[in-house]
Amino acid sequence: MIKAKYKNVLDLGQELGIQNGDVSEENGVLKVSGAAKTQYEKNLLWDSIKASGGENPSDIIADIKVIDDTVYHRHTVKSGETLGKIAKHYYGDAMKYKDIFTANSDILKNPDLIYPDQELIIPNL
Repeated sequence: MIKAKYKNVLDLGQELGIQNGDVSEENGVLKVSGAAKTQYEKNLLWDSIKASGGENPSDIIADIKVIDDTVYHRHTVKSGETLGKIAKHYYGDAMKYKDIFTANSDILKNPDLIYPDQELIIPNL
C-alpha cells in the first residue's frame, strides 16, 4: 500500500536512472536510497515525495546522494530554447541566463546563439 502511495516517486527514480537504487518497506515505512546524477534530479525526487506525502512525510525515509555535485545539472538544448528559458526552468529567474552563459563560456561566445543538442552546464548558484 505504501509503495502505491509513492509510485510516482519510484517511477521518477527509474526514469531518471537513479544508480544503486534500493526500495524496501518496514513497519509501514518506505525506505528508498540511491544516487541521482545531479542536485537538480535529487530535488525533483524530493518534490515528488512531498507531492505524495506532504511537506514532512513520516511514512518514507529517503537517502538520495548526488553523483556530480560540481554542477546543478547538465542540460541538452532543445530546438526553440533560449538561455533565458533554460534559466527560468532551473532557477525560476530568466535573468540568471548570465550565470549559465558564464559557466559555458568555453563553448558559447554569444548568449543569443545556442543550438539544439549542445550540452550546457547549469551551475550551482
